[in-house]
Amino acid sequence: MIPEIMDSTNIAHAFSFVPIAWYLGTTIGVFPAIFGNFSFLKEYLYFLPCFVSAAYAVICWFIVALLLKETIKAQMSPTEYFIGHCHKSRASCEDSSTVTEDAVIIDGRKDPLSFRELLTAPVLIAAGSYASFAILKISFCTMFPIYLATPMEMGGLGLDPPVMGTILAAVGISASAFQLLLFPPLYNRLGASNIFLIVISLFFPIAALFPIVSRVGQEHGLNNLVWLLIGIQILLFTFTNFALSVSFVYVNSAAPNRTSIGAMTGFAQMVVSGMCGIGPSAINSAFALGIQKHVMGGHFAYWMMAGMAAVSLAIGAALPKRPLN
Repeated sequence: MIPEIMDSTNIAHAFSFVPIAWYLGTTIGVFPAIFGNFSFLKEYLYFLPCFVSAAYAVICWFIVALLLKETIKAQMSPTEYFIGHCHKSRASCEDSSTVTEDAVIIDGRKDPLSFRELLTAPVLIAAGSYASFAILKISFCTMFPIYLATPMEMGGLGLDPPVMGTILAAVGISASAFQLLLFPPLYNRLGASNIFLIVISLFFPIAALFPIVSRVGQEHGLNNLVWLLIGIQILLFTFTNFALSVSFVYVNSAAPNRTSIGAMTGFAQMVVSGMCGIGPSAINSAFALGIQKHVMGGHFAYWMMAGMAAVSLAIGAALPKRPLN
């Protein structure tokens, strides 16, 4: 709905708010420890997180039901959408298209396109770039806590849960602040394509820092250098989240016409959901194999992350320099 109520002058700023909701959860997830003295919560350990999640969902439902207004009206039934049949007049179904300076064809019809008509090259590139970043992001977010908890002699840092919680909270706070304060001006100055390629390339040093930090910890213990390197890794990761907002902009701008934005977003989210299912299992399996079988010197997961980043860069290079209006 965001692109349906925004335009090219403010859509980047609007999308900078979207990732904050994700990191708000990772940040506040640490603080329920202050309720640990209640006997009820000690007996029922999962009551508080389940209650908070359910209450949040209920609050969101009421906000949407009472305050959120629909931006468009349904113009096509599900059957018509998937088989490509148009029930409007022939005039509305006839081709009326324009070509932009980036050689992208924009459908001029007012009716939403069918799923088959939606699968154009710009749509596939935008969805592919979004999915390639999503698998990188979910891989880091899944492996990072496991890496922090893994004993140092096995290639991790062996940190206690409270320390891990503080680190994850720092990730959430810094990512939210940078996203809100730095993304809009950098987007306007560097452009969407440049931001995507720059921040995706940051996953190479992020992946390299995993074995470096572990090696320093094994040789010198958890000294100041280790914490400095962890801080650098967290800082680099917070900047990579700019790719999420850029992906949102590209996904919605790639829709052939305004009435197909919802379908375009749904298709992209379907692809991303698949990647988010593959990423955690793949990266954690690689992390376990690296430890147990000493694959690639025990660094199999980190090489896999670097390979994912290379694929994402290749797809991102095909993005147009500027998203369509």
